[in-house]
Amino acid sequence: MTPRLRFGWLMIVLCALYFIVPIAASFAFTVRRAGGGVSGDAYAHIVSTDGFTDALRLSLILAGLTVVGALAITVPAMLVVTLRLPRLRPVVEGLSLVPLVIPPIALVVGVRDVLSLGPNQLAGTPLGDTLVSSQNPNLPIVLVIVYIVLALPFVYRSLESGMRVLDVRTLVDAARGLGANWATVIFRVLLPNLRSAVLGAAFLTIAMVLGEFTVASILYFQTLPTWLLKIAGEHGQESVAVSVASLIFTWLLLLAVSLIDRRRPARSIA
Repeated sequence: MTPRLRFGWLMIVLCALYFIVPIAASFAFTVRRAGGGVSGDAYAHIVSTDGFTDALRLSLILAGLTVVGALAITVPAMLVVTLRLPRLRPVVEGLSLVPLVIPPIALVVGVRDVLSLGPNQLAGTPLGDTLVSSQNPNLPIVLVIVYIVLALPFVYRSLESGMRVLDVRTLVDAARGLGANWATVIFRVLLPNLRSAVLGAAFLTIAMVLGEFTVASILYFQTLPTWLLKIAGEHGQESVAVSVASLIFTWLLLLAVSLIDRRRPARSIA
C-alpha cells in the first residue's frame, strides 16, 4: 500500500469516527437505564410523548411544500435563463447565493418585523389579513416562504449541475416541434432527464427543513427541532432518541433517493 493510499484510508477512518462516535454516544445514552442495564423505552415512548406527532407532521408538511415551491420557482427561472436570457445567468447565480450571505437570524428578524405590521398598522386591510393568516400555527405559510428562500442555493446548484450535462435547448426544441406544450416539456421531458438533480435538491431541502431551528423558534412555531428543545429538560432521553432517529431517517432517505435514481433508467429524447 502506497503512502498516498494509506493517507487516504486514514482520512476516511477519521471522518467516519468523527460522525460515528457522537452518534454512538448519543445512542448509548438513550438506551441506558438509571439503575444500570439497557432499555429501549426511550424509543418506545417517542410516539406517545406529548406534541411529537403534531411537530413531526408539521415538519413533514413544511418539507413537502418547500420542495414543491422551490422547484416551482427554480425550474422555470433556469429554463428561461438557459433558453432566452443566457446573459442573466451570472445575475441569477448571484441571487441564488444571497441566502448564504445573509445570516438566517437577520432574515427572520426582518420577517418578524414585517409580520408585526399585520395586526397593528395594517389591521383590517387585505394585506394585513394575509400577513395574519400566513402565521396560522396549523400551517404557517410564512415558514414555507422563508424555507424556500433558504433552500434556493441548494436547489439551484443541484439543478444547475444537472442542466449542464443536458442539451436543454435541443430537448425543448424537439418537444416543442412535436407539438408539446410547456407543461409537457417541463414534466415529461426535462424533469425525467433531471431526475438525479431533482432528487438531490429534494433531499437537501428536506434535510434542511427537518433540521432548521432558528426561524421556527424566533417566529414561535413548534416544529420538530423546536419541540426537541422544549422537551429536552423534562424528557432528556426521549429528545436525544428523536435526534438519533431523525438522523437515521435522513440516512435512509438518502439511501432511498440513491436506489430510486439507480433503479429507474433515465429516459431522454434525442
